[in-house]
Amino acid sequence: MTYRTDYHIHTTFSDGKSPATDYIGPALSAGLSEIGFSEHLSLFREKQEWCMNPSNVTSYIEYISSLKEQFPDIKIKTGLEIDYIPGGEKELDLFLADLDLDYRIGSVHYFGDKTVDLNPDFYYGKDFNTLFEDYFDIVMAAASSGLFDIIGHCDLIRIFGHKPDFDPEDLYRNLARIFKENDVVFELNTNGRNRPLADFYPDRRFLHIFAEEKVPVCINSDAHLPARVGQYFDEAYGLLTAAGFTETATFTKRQRRMIRF
Repeated sequence: MTYRTDYHIHTTFSDGKSPATDYIGPALSAGLSEIGFSEHLSLFREKQEWCMNPSNVTSYIEYISSLKEQFPDIKIKTGLEIDYIPGGEKELDLFLADLDLDYRIGSVHYFGDKTVDLNPDFYYGKDFNTLFEDYFDIVMAAASSGLFDIIGHCDLIRIFGHKPDFDPEDLYRNLARIFKENDVVFELNTNGRNRPLADFYPDRRFLHIFAEEKVPVCINSDAHLPARVGQYFDEAYGLLTAAGFTETATFTKRQRRMIRF
């Protein structure tokens, strides 16, 4: 059986709908070898209902660690999904420095003071071509920051189905090269299938570019419900194989190991 991991899962510590223990059974049923929890964390935006309070991070890490002995049939990893905000790198680095994590997912949700994924109204009256290019610039800055092991849903700007008028292949090529230069993993995020986009992140048309540039990959569900753990993974593995990938990334104590599938 293919060694499968799902490192992007949200519980009631942030905006998930169930406690962590509710995800273990579905993970085993999905044939996962490892499950990783990665709650939303933002240091620079106060009182966001979908983010964990930074003061709760230590108790969160301790709790997830306690599950490892309770559920010996699956490896349980501890991560965070961390908002990247340009200009906040030093403060974020200081906050994360002593946290006992297996991996850090860096994600770009914010475009200025607004998020790109919570409300389609964000896009009204804006030039999507410019938004698309500027969003990629922020994601590349996140990858270049040295703060993250994985970059989450790297083209989340597609969430509501908007498309640029131009061919974005060169942008994806530049993005892949920045990921490779900075030794970060990109995730094939299957949760886009549950959004208006109705497809994965990143755009499946350009997965071969990440393979050609030799960017490591992992497949994540971004599950906020137990039923979505490992969702669409058969299709995701098929896409990666067709694009030229042969292995996925695993993490322990922020040390990466590649495993063939």
